[in-house]
Amino acid sequence: MPKKRFIVFISLIGLFALFLLIRYAQLMLGREVPAIARPRSTVERGPIVDRNGRFLAFQTRSANISARRPEIPNVEELAEELAPILEMSAAEIQQRITNAPGDYVSLKRRAGESAIEQINAARAQGRLRGVSLEPIVGRLYPEKNLASQIIGFVGDENDGLGGIEYAFNDELAGVGNDGKGSQIVLTIDANVQYILERIAGSIMEESQAEAVMFMAMDPRTGDILGSASLPNFDPNDIRSSSEIERMDRPAISAYEPGSVFKVFSISALMESNSIADSSIFVCNGSYDRISSLGEEIHIRCLGTHGRVGPREIIIHSCNAGTGYAADRLTNSVFYEYLRDYGFGSRSGAGSPGETAGFLRPVERWSERSKPTIAMGQEISVSALQMLQAASAIANDGILVPPKIVSRIVSADGKIVRFRENSPGRRVLRPEVARAMRSYMVDVTSNIGTGWRANVDDLSLAVKTGTAEIIDPVTRAYSRTDFIASCIALLPAESPSLVLYLVIIKPKGEYYGGRIAAPPIREAAEALVDYLGIPRGRNPQVGHSGGITLPIDHTPRIGSQVPSFYGLSKRTLLPLLLQDDIMIDIRGEGWVQRQSPPPGTPITADTVIILELE
Repeated sequence: MPKKRFIVFISLIGLFALFLLIRYAQLMLGREVPAIARPRSTVERGPIVDRNGRFLAFQTRSANISARRPEIPNVEELAEELAPILEMSAAEIQQRITNAPGDYVSLKRRAGESAIEQINAARAQGRLRGVSLEPIVGRLYPEKNLASQIIGFVGDENDGLGGIEYAFNDELAGVGNDGKGSQIVLTIDANVQYILERIAGSIMEESQAEAVMFMAMDPRTGDILGSASLPNFDPNDIRSSSEIERMDRPAISAYEPGSVFKVFSISALMESNSIADSSIFVCNGSYDRISSLGEEIHIRCLGTHGRVGPREIIIHSCNAGTGYAADRLTNSVFYEYLRDYGFGSRSGAGSPGETAGFLRPVERWSERSKPTIAMGQEISVSALQMLQAASAIANDGILVPPKIVSRIVSADGKIVRFRENSPGRRVLRPEVARAMRSYMVDVTSNIGTGWRANVDDLSLAVKTGTAEIIDPVTRAYSRTDFIASCIALLPAESPSLVLYLVIIKPKGEYYGGRIAAPPIREAAEALVDYLGIPRGRNPQVGHSGGITLPIDHTPRIGSQVPSFYGLSKRTLLPLLLQDDIMIDIRGEGWVQRQSPPPGTPITADTVIILELE
């Protein structure tokens, strides 16, 4: 019996060795590798769109293209034929194949659908021997850098690694839904985002700042309409970006807000009845007090403002008046009002990694803490927290939390999750919020720090700020690094838009009133018209009837090439998902030229080129 087992064992080993020899002989004799291998992923990852349905991310097909040298009959001819398909020079392709250390050589990673179709068509005709494709499911971000930190990015396996792609990875990947991903609808308006990023880019260039954040929110709903953060990155080319460029600063970065914070500290003091509109304080150029331990507390003011009330404190951004006003409220009550605004906790807007900021527990305050915090120092905030707190001033005292995701729609069109508008919670009495807005309107007057933000025939409630930055080496405030900022509510009477600009470490001029207020005016001029906000020369009128807008339909592809002239890129995008036609879309906007012309018969190798402007 042992001898029989041994014979069987040896026979099995022999058969296995024979199989390996036969397989090796097949490969060496030039048997071709299949053109299309099994895709890495079968998940239909859902798209990410803006509030108007504009695609910001969607799934696309691509492939890694390689060649096996023993199967190539003529390297020079292969290189010449592949060059226009791979958009590479024939010399480069030939050099890669010739100098490859092994039999297999990678020619191009993540080649587009046009290259895939052309290679498959050529192989079907017996050409391009030795060339193989490894299809992979990829992700396309058609707007490139636009809102890139919010949208995020995916890795090689199509899993979310940042932003919304990461935070909602299970929903996008269709976990629990047979791999059919859901659509994420953002509150972001791509047009608003573009305007903010364009202005932020100009600020970066002019001020040579380290970074710029520019945000827009509808305070009535908490919808973040735009969130520009520069520097940013192109999620289509993640390997060329840095960690700093990928960071969603408005959610992640915590910083001292400076004098903009006086809007919230003075409002809290008025809400607590510690001060009133008629309260008067004296500014002799500084805030001075002797602590209970005999310590001299001295905080400099930028001017000598004399007798000031809450209105003058906001108009002139008076440090001394703010400090003396804060003295009228106990530490613990002041702390609770700041917590009620949302400082010291996450807003829950939907951004992964959101910071809670830093608000030291009241038992760890020094006698200098309260007046310092009231001026916007010794506290760290995020841009999201500042927008959230501003909503209370805009909404007559009702604080509405911000949000970035509007709803999630399943692959079959059903709403899986809908984030309803929060009813908010009352933080201030209506009269306090309205009084603060009236003070902020005066900031845009000739005597205010924000006069450069003034817009003709539109009332803005504005507050500027300039914050010092802690030097990480000396642990003291830097004499060269500052944060300039400006916040605006418009129209001031009944705000429907909050704008917040933060310029980090500008070179040269750094006062918020001088470098942050003008871009606020520029953004307000552009956005009030786009969003239909009423103004003196652009009043809103009622309309009792209805209108019908024409809807562009994606052309049906039959036996002939249809006309694509005048169609938008958004209308054309579904064509990229079709397997029976090759579409090459170039540029942005609407179709101005197409090749071949309408009416041309469609063949297996037809490639339709659409040029947009």
